[in-house]
Amino acid sequence: MNEILTFWAQWLRPSAGLPTVQWSLLLAVATIAGYLFQRHIGLPKVVGYSLVGTLAGLAGFSGAVWPLQGIGLFLLELGISLVLFECGARIPLRWFRHNPMVLVQSIAESALTFFAVYWALLWLQVPERAAGPLAVVALAASPAVLTRVVNDTRAAGPVTERAIVLATLSTLYALTLGSARAELINRSSTGFMDTVYPVMVVLGVSVVVAALLALVLRMALRFMSPTSENTSILLLALIAAGTAVAAHMGGSAPLAALLGGMLLKQLNPRPWAWPRQLGTASSLLTMLMFVLVSTVAAQADWSGPVAGVVLALIGVRLLAKVVGVGLGNVGSGASWRQALWVGAAMTPMSSIALLIASQFVMASPSTGHLIAQIALPAILLMEVLGAVIATVAIYRAGESSKPWAPLTRSGAGDNRES
Repeated sequence: MNEILTFWAQWLRPSAGLPTVQWSLLLAVATIAGYLFQRHIGLPKVVGYSLVGTLAGLAGFSGAVWPLQGIGLFLLELGISLVLFECGARIPLRWFRHNPMVLVQSIAESALTFFAVYWALLWLQVPERAAGPLAVVALAASPAVLTRVVNDTRAAGPVTERAIVLATLSTLYALTLGSARAELINRSSTGFMDTVYPVMVVLGVSVVVAALLALVLRMALRFMSPTSENTSILLLALIAAGTAVAAHMGGSAPLAALLGGMLLKQLNPRPWAWPRQLGTASSLLTMLMFVLVSTVAAQADWSGPVAGVVLALIGVRLLAKVVGVGLGNVGSGASWRQALWVGAAMTPMSSIALLIASQFVMASPSTGHLIAQIALPAILLMEVLGAVIATVAIYRAGESSKPWAPLTRSGAGDNRES
């Protein structure tokens, strides 16, 4: 593929640069693939996006750099920030006061996932310096994939809402621990304060940026319509600025956006529609994000020994999330069957896991190479397989208002036979 691109570059010199043309065509193909997968197979669009990115990565597409840096890193962080801001704005903190077992369920699921993956990797003789970071990567769910699945299936209900909340909270833990642990990865021995200090810095900077973001938006919403185009532009510009500022000051850009959405929900508790114009921009950014993640992850070194570790990580992580949600289900207001589908819906991994893995690679190239060797294939598989599992969970929970194509076709076939 590189030879074809080199030959093409000799004849085509667009004003925006050849990589821009390549990415534009790749996104066009991904759009068509996403439509076909949803329309004719009944799977969410993200599966089509990811498979196109995977094929591009396996073919040697050079438009995505690993580890993430520059404009690619900024666009990924911006896409994640938009998704997390929306998810954070759906979580009223008073909900935890009325139903504190949801928070207990979140902590139980996240803790069990982290330690189960960590111990499994140590048992498989993965070095401790890589097992810890990999457990943090596995801790992160993917609200981006889950919300995309929810939109495509038109789902609503207790399982859907609980899964989004728990996935968002696990993301909060993973981003905090991942950013802090990346600062400590090169230190041989650390005391308690040395361990806590990076966590406090990440949280402190992120909270300050989130508070400023929420306050400015709250003041703007006093005299601007929540559904207007101007509000959409303002919101997108502020999130983009917050993304750059938080990352520059040592915080976590996605974490700041997530906390900003939660704070805005408290300052402006009245329901407000996600602006339609921003929804379009967010859809474009999230599609770019899914294609970028799969393109980068597909460039990992695939080998037999690594494949066994990757499959073990995926299996242990899936079991830990389902069991963790079940253990914390007592008193949470959900049935055991609902807890099973919530745990299954939380299995996708995508952009947040890739961002955390990239932080480890940038902080320590030697250890980061070992981390990426296992993390990238796992992220690629669970971006696709996780979206399918989440789709099945939502349909089995009976919360989709849209008939599932495979079930519709099988039902039609049964009717014709009868």
